[in-house]
Amino acid sequence: MSDSTPETPAPNGNVARRRGMLILAAAVALGAIGYAIYWFAVARHYESTDDAYVASDIVQITSEISGTVLSVHVDDTQTVERGQVLVELDPADANIAVSAAEAELARTVREVRALYAQADQLRALIAERETELKRAQSDYSRRQLLVADGAVSGEELAHAQDTIDQTRASLQAAKRELDATLAQIEGTSVEDHPRVRAAAARLRDASLALRRTTIRSPVTGTVAKRGVQVGQRVSPGAPLLAVVPLDDVWIDANFKENQLKNVRIGQPVTVHADIYGSDVEYKGTVAGLAAGSGSAFALLPPQNASGNWIKIVQRVPVRIALDPEQLKTHPLRVGLSMFVEVDVRDTSGPLVATQVRNTPQPVARSLSDDPDIEQHIAEIIHQNHAGARSAIASNLSLRHTREQRAKTASAPAAVGSFPAGR
Repeated sequence: MSDSTPETPAPNGNVARRRGMLILAAAVALGAIGYAIYWFAVARHYESTDDAYVASDIVQITSEISGTVLSVHVDDTQTVERGQVLVELDPADANIAVSAAEAELARTVREVRALYAQADQLRALIAERETELKRAQSDYSRRQLLVADGAVSGEELAHAQDTIDQTRASLQAAKRELDATLAQIEGTSVEDHPRVRAAAARLRDASLALRRTTIRSPVTGTVAKRGVQVGQRVSPGAPLLAVVPLDDVWIDANFKENQLKNVRIGQPVTVHADIYGSDVEYKGTVAGLAAGSGSAFALLPPQNASGNWIKIVQRVPVRIALDPEQLKTHPLRVGLSMFVEVDVRDTSGPLVATQVRNTPQPVARSLSDDPDIEQHIAEIIHQNHAGARSAIASNLSLRHTREQRAKTASAPAAVGSFPAGR
């Protein structure tokens, strides 16, 4: 047998393996040192999350009155301007109500104006009754002096006393009637009379109902969730469609609760949208933090007081306001996914927002302050007020003529002439 000597491994292989491990360990150490330096210098001053989504106001368009839809002027995905007509309802019933309210206002103005004329008439009647009472009292005094001479009988004196009592009673009745009339008009004018104001309010209400048959957009935005159809009978408050103002969207970023230690209102934010990628960068600011975590406002909030409790890191929505000019260049849609990074170096800002929106929301002009309706009401009052004055003047002139004719007819006819009216 021949002796065999064992082979020894080449020393160069162990050296190479050891050298590779050292290089790998050095690279890992350098990487760790580099990341530590990066975290200490940069990364620790930023908080980021990809649990962020675009949100906006969703303006529900509803009808304030009931009616039948005559036409729908918009459709989903269409952009509309503020004040643009969206839906038209059948105005037939509203037109009838406006006509009835106009007639009621005109009639009320004439009735109230007649109350003022009645007060003037009663004043004239009271003056007439006072004159008759004085004349009756004078007649009674003269007859009372002639009773002793027998020139006037006692019966005639009693009739004179009855005339005084009757005239006095008529005078008191006229005064009470004047008081009742003055109670309805005292301290007011025709325009400010409660009955006229109530009739004007009914006309205003009918006019508003007519205006509301045309439904307009209160904001500029994009139409969504259109459910109204031509011929549909809608009721007040029923949702017809929605308008989303995409020029005023914001980001709801859901940060973990342990990320919010240094988050303050007004801190700068860098935002990227998945729809545009990393090439488009939005600049925003922290507008506010929600009042609670997302689970606290859920439909079924968790019951942490139960026995089977497991701690789960909560997320709190943080609202990010975006630059409107950037939104015009690269518009966003509600619900899009976003990546948000907040610069938390400046912690001088407040923890609670006092004003979330940078600009006030546009509010549609109230129909209750429509100058056209008020001008129409004023014209109706003026026309019927002036017409009532002319009619009253004509009636007073006609009454005066009739009284003159009655006096002429009751006077004794002169010799050689015929009574008036023949």
